[in-house]
Amino acid sequence: MMAKIMAEFLLSFPSFCIDHDRPLSRTGQSDAIEVSQKLQKLGWIPELILYSDAVRTRETLAIMQEEVKGFLEAEVHFISSFYSIVAMDGQTAEHLQHAICKFSRDEILTVMCMGHNRGWEEAASKFSGASIELKTCNAALLEATGKSWEEMSIHWRCGRNSNRKSCI
Repeated sequence: MMAKIMAEFLLSFPSFCIDHDRPLSRTGQSDAIEVSQKLQKLGWIPELILYSDAVRTRETLAIMQEEVKGFLEAEVHFISSFYSIVAMDGQTAEHLQHAICKFSRDEILTVMCMGHNRGWEEAASKFSGASIELKTCNAALLEATGKSWEEMSIHWRCGRNSNRKSCI
């Protein structure tokens, strides 16, 4: 009987079942404005943005672009696997490395990747060499030196971590 009631409840609210299509909440909208302003103050305006194709991340990007015009100048790629990779423990960092190397060029100095936790927290921790906790609409800012993004990817795989890190 419980299974039938739950099935009927889920059928009555089909949008409840599809997290990928969930819109950004009012709090999320405010958070997107706040984070974009903080990134601008720190001078971390991305030249390349790699984003999950979930509805709420698309909405977040639109708000950030409206708030900080520098975000409009970035090359943007929505990557559907950024949504699903978080379900695969320990694979997000490697997936991000591949995506960054695929879409970046050596003249691009700042890349912003945005997706969903928990894998993103693991990736930021791996890249930085420190335990990083990311809550909703947080950013981990990692800085390192290298001749290319491919070289940086090799450093990360070999355990050589970022030179500077901060979270907002």
